[in-house]
Amino acid sequence: MNILISNTSEEPIYKQIARQIKDMIIRGVLKEGELLFSIRNMAKELGISVITVKKAYEELEREGYIVTTQGKGTFVAVRNRELLREMRLKVVEEKLEEAVFAGKSLGLSLEEMMKMLEILYGEV
Repeated sequence: MNILISNTSEEPIYKQIARQIKDMIIRGVLKEGELLFSIRNMAKELGISVITVKKAYEELEREGYIVTTQGKGTFVAVRNRELLREMRLKVVEEKLEEAVFAGKSLGLSLEEMMKMLEILYGEV
């Protein structure tokens, strides 16, 4: 599993981990029922605290992306991929709503907002 941690990001490390795992699940890189690294192994692999990985896994489990079975490990939850995609689309819509509100409060036109989106979309 290829997880990249940014020390310069304002996003907490546990959220970076959770976000990247969610994205891998949605894109099908991690398959339903697939065994994930143990919390200890993930922490060792990333060179971070076990507590941080535990927090990421707890968030993922709470949101239904993963399931932990005592004594067996942590697995990608068996879910409908379309439902997962819809959940992520909702998040994107909420973030776009925030951006539109901020843009309107600054008096930006739709064209200006679209130009900014095109630039940002090309950078990521």
